[in-house]
This record gives sequence, structure tokens and C-alpha cells, in this order.
Amino acid sequence: MKEENNSALYPKGQKLPNDWFSGNAFLTPLVAKDHNNEFSAGSVTFEIGSRTNWHTHPKGQVLLVINGKGIYQEKGKPAKLIKKGDVINIPENVEHWHGATANTTMTHIAITNYKNNEQVTWLDAVTDEEFDEANTNTHP
Repeated sequence: MKEENNSALYPKGQKLPNDWFSGNAFLTPLVAKDHNNEFSAGSVTFEIGSRTNWHTHPKGQVLLVINGKGIYQEKGKPAKLIKKGDVINIPENVEHWHGATANTTMTHIAITNYKNNEQVTWLDAVTDEEFDEANTNTHP
């Protein structure tokens, strides 16, 4: 795992709160919302088995996977395996989650738009059962 960290595009960053994430996920901020940008961007690193809670974005989000393999799932749809080089365009107000697989790490750049100073609505945690099912169905 040391080799992977040495080749990382951005530093691992600060640990994200377990109020919104299961397991260990880390954020390196890259671009903050300001008078020119109605979005923020950050590099998020998910350790093995870590993931976001279910959540939505009022103006959508784009994920650029830059390392490893992970899972992306929209509520009511099958989970998808995502890997380095993938671009995931998430429409506004779509309930979803994303994170590492049960046996791989994953890092993505999250570009998240704002609407009326709101960026995300956090919902329930992804259950272990939902996570296990996603891993079984994506065969990472």
C-alpha cells in the first residue's frame, strides 16, 4: 500500500467524519466555491470497504476516478463497478452512494455544484447488507 501512496496524484488529506461516511475516507480540497466558481472540487480517498452515506446533490456532481476501483449506486438501480479513468455524471437530486469495494481502495475527484449555497443532503448510511450485495453484483 506504501507504493500506492507514493504514486498518488494528491495527498491523502484529512479524515472525513463518520457522520457521513462508513469506514475511513479522506479529503484533499482542490477548489473552493468563490465568486468565479459555483462548485467545489476535492480528491477523496476511500480505504478498503469505506463509502459515503446515501445522499443527493441539488445541482448534481461529477466524479473522476483517478485510482483504484470502487462502487457507484443510484437508489433502486444495480450497483456499478467504477475504476481509474471513469467519469460519473450524477444528475441533481438523485439518491446515490459511492466508495471503495470490499477489497480495493479508490480515489476520485468530486466536482460538486452549489444551489442556493447548498451542496449536499446527507441521508442514511449504506447498510452492510447493501454494501455486500453491491460487491457481490459488481464482481470487483
